[in-house]
Amino acid sequence: MANHVSSLKRARQTVTKTAVNRANKSKLRGTLRLLREAITAGDHTKAFEAYRSTASVLDKSVQKGVLHKNTASRYKGRLNARVKALAPAKAA
Repeated sequence: MANHVSSLKRARQTVTKTAVNRANKSKLRGTLRLLREAITAGDHTKAFEAYRSTASVLDKSVQKGVLHKNTASRYKGRLNARVKALAPAKAA
């Protein structure tokens, strides 16, 4: 256990920041799961709406330091490609 005042403060801050990071990661994983389920179901409109919210959460997680920006960009690119593949073919 910490003995110095500064060490005790650091321990308190670590607990708080851990809780915040855990909540942010959990929110991110939940939105990714919902998007993947929508893609698996094959519903383009539902998947597109889920993609928009997931992209927003990914960007916010980068701002909060949960994900690296390149990781979020990679996720968005791959998920967007999967959502686009569900789009119905346009009539010529």
